[in-house]
Amino acid sequence: MKELVELLAKALVDKPDAVQISIQDEDNNVLIEVRVASEDMGKIIGKQGKIARAIRVLAKAQGAKTGKRVSVEINNE
Repeated sequence: MKELVELLAKALVDKPDAVQISIQDEDNNVLIEVRVASEDMGKIIGKQGKIARAIRVLAKAQGAKTGKRVSVEINNE
């Protein structure tokens, strides 16, 4: 899951070196926190949040394969 979200985030932003991914895994719940540079927030969120929603859907679909509930949180540095 981390690799998928990291790949997507780095492909979308202007500063891929600033992308930081952290995971908190508790039982069947996984929280993936994505941190990007402030100027890249618009690119990772997209118009009306469509890109962020797509990233969340893909992460949840991959988590469903392993029986885990996945949530993705996007923050800036």
